[in-house]
Amino acid sequence: MNRPVPQHAQAMRRHFHEAAARRGFRVAPAQEAAVERLAHLAAELVRPAWTFPRAPRDLYVWGPVGRGKSWLVDTFYEGLPTERKRRLHFHDFFRRLHDGTTGPGARHDGQSAVDSALDGLIGDSRILVFDEFHAHDAGDAMLIARLFRTLLDRRITLVTTSNYPPAGLMPDPLYHHLFEPTIRLIEERMDVLDVSGPVDFRRVAAPGAAGRRFATGLCLPLGDTGLVALGLGAPEPGEATPVQAHLRELPARAVRGDTVWFAFDALCEAATGVSDYLALAERFGTLVLDGVPPLTEASADGRQRFANLVDVACDRDIRLVLVGADPLTALPEGQALTRDLDRTTSRLAMLGRPSRVGLRADCPTGHRSPATLPPPLR
Repeated sequence: MNRPVPQHAQAMRRHFHEAAARRGFRVAPAQEAAVERLAHLAAELVRPAWTFPRAPRDLYVWGPVGRGKSWLVDTFYEGLPTERKRRLHFHDFFRRLHDGTTGPGARHDGQSAVDSALDGLIGDSRILVFDEFHAHDAGDAMLIARLFRTLLDRRITLVTTSNYPPAGLMPDPLYHHLFEPTIRLIEERMDVLDVSGPVDFRRVAAPGAAGRRFATGLCLPLGDTGLVALGLGAPEPGEATPVQAHLRELPARAVRGDTVWFAFDALCEAATGVSDYLALAERFGTLVLDGVPPLTEASADGRQRFANLVDVACDRDIRLVLVGADPLTALPEGQALTRDLDRTTSRLAMLGRPSRVGLRADCPTGHRSPATLPPPLR
């Protein structure tokens, strides 16, 4: 009686394979179990909620960077016929939550303010897709714990992706014990799927890569003539202008239509944050960052802000053009310069570099495109 309707599961499986074919690749063997589980979940969600004695099992999809986790859950989300669904990226969730608790019009009565903000984020959704879940900051971890309890109380199904297995969340030994109750909740209430295949898909390319604006970004040395060819000649002093970000103005070197140009120091070494990068990504399709140093020469805060900027640009699919040094130059072996550096490195591998073999004017990402290789996946 409570079994999923087979035709809906089959339709979701077909949706996955057709979405993969449109981007020029096939579903990888390591992704097949996730496709099957998501198809099963989609069939469950088609049925009226009152027919379930309890909400469908939640799903936690994890694996190393570049294994297609975000592609899997985004494709699943797009194929769901219900309108009672919500997708949130980790950074966007906290931007909206903080706005709801501290921004104009927010309530200021402690716990009730957080609950009210969560109400606004979740609404009447029956399923929440939460991308790139991680926990590094103790304060954010407590808000995540509140979110999980709220979802369980309301019988809202959660599908989340992470680069960490549940036990690896909040890796800082000073705070890990604070998050252990949430880890136990995840392990008890969610199906945990590992998609740790052997290939980082962002480091190879296929024709479907052209469908992503982020993948048309570039990493160019100062003075490279490729910038002029792309209509990105260096700004004149008179082009400098303030640009409204989240709750502040930032000093842009230039604004040219859909393109905004910043110096690295102004955007990453100044007191900016993820909310500012999200605001810029909502307004501009291309962000040029010049004066980029090797990450080894940036401050610790500058490195972390740069990593967050890359995350936002990739998730919001805006074009990122880096001018200066290759930020990945001379990275020390085995030394963690910033949190989740492997994710930043994987994403920067999608940007074209003039030193790459096969870089051509008609192939701005610098990737060769053999049809036998899968495209970069987020």
